[in-house]
Amino acid sequence: MLDLDGVVYIGPAAVPGAAAALQKALAAGMQLAYVTNNASRPPGVVADHLRDLGVPVEDGHVVTSAQAAARLLADELEPGAKVFVIGGRGLFEALLDEGLVPVQSTDDAPVAVASGYDADLRWRTVTEGAILVKQGLFWVASNMDISVPTARGHGPGNGVLVEAVAGFAGRRPVVAGKPLRPLFEETRRRVGGDRPLVVGDRLDTDIEGANNTGLDSLLVMTGVTGLPELASATPGLRPSYVSADLDGLGSAHGVPAPAGEGFELGGWQARVHDGEVAVEGSGSTDDWWRVVAQTAWQHLDTTGGPAETSALRPPG
Repeated sequence: MLDLDGVVYIGPAAVPGAAAALQKALAAGMQLAYVTNNASRPPGVVADHLRDLGVPVEDGHVVTSAQAAARLLADELEPGAKVFVIGGRGLFEALLDEGLVPVQSTDDAPVAVASGYDADLRWRTVTEGAILVKQGLFWVASNMDISVPTARGHGPGNGVLVEAVAGFAGRRPVVAGKPLRPLFEETRRRVGGDRPLVVGDRLDTDIEGANNTGLDSLLVMTGVTGLPELASATPGLRPSYVSADLDGLGSAHGVPAPAGEGFELGGWQARVHDGEVAVEGSGSTDDWWRVVAQTAWQHLDTTGGPAETSALRPPG
């Protein structure tokens, strides 16, 4: 279950080496699902983007939080029920696929509300939807992401708008996206798989979501998580595996072994000295990340505070 932004691509461009790594994973017999909290684009549009980047994918192997939200609504509503959409095309298509009718006027007498990110959302639509939420209509949010990547950097995401509506209405939505279970369950329902592995770059959505759902996870260091975030990750935010990039899908993952006051792996030795993580030796970049993470986590669990990592530079 691969996250997209920060894992497969960053904005319009592929993460270096990602397409080749995914092609190798497919050749090795892995089934790949592309799972995104972004509800603005329908799966076919996302799949077209991936294919343009050299990633072989079927439309049905892209699963969005809009689809998970539509499933939650369909489970509660009668077929043909009207749902007010605080969002855009991604939610519209997902609702139609579930036999529901998306609308954006209160004159249509909607019986529920769905909200998701849309860059062109009008404030009038937000206002009418918020009034319906305050009136008590069943409300599902696609996700609660605080930020969304844009061409000019990260901007406010769907979670910012949901919080505004919730503050006005005095109630909270049912949430479909990561780190909660519905999106992962929707992915298994649509794509299948015997031993799911969640692959992501964010601790508070991808990795926390895997832990919430009882799934293994792989953190790749190509997106938003850096050394400070990794070193300060509490147990619920820690991945099963760590690698520098998606090549980690096709390699064995060594386990750091205790060594003195720290850990060692693959030629690297790490320890915490005067509150700072220090690393010596040489080896692979992946093993460097693993030994640093294990050493920092032991320090955090022992002292209650994160170790300093600002002086560290990953090899390569």
